[in-house]
Amino acid sequence: MSDFLAALGLVLVIEGLLYGGLPQLAKRMAAEVASVPEGVLRGTGLAVMAIGVLIVWLVRG
Repeated sequence: MSDFLAALGLVLVIEGLLYGGLPQLAKRMAAEVASVPEGVLRGTGLAVMAIGVLIVWLVRG
């Protein structure tokens, strides 16, 4: 559980860097995401999730 909370904290730090450091980029990216088809978003999300699982597996393995 502590690993999950550490990972969640790291995600929040990265998100905070984007919104706090580059708010205009965050707004532009959010506006562009609305125009991307659902299938592309779903595929990209699944691919990123798989890469994340692979990284965790390699590091913790």
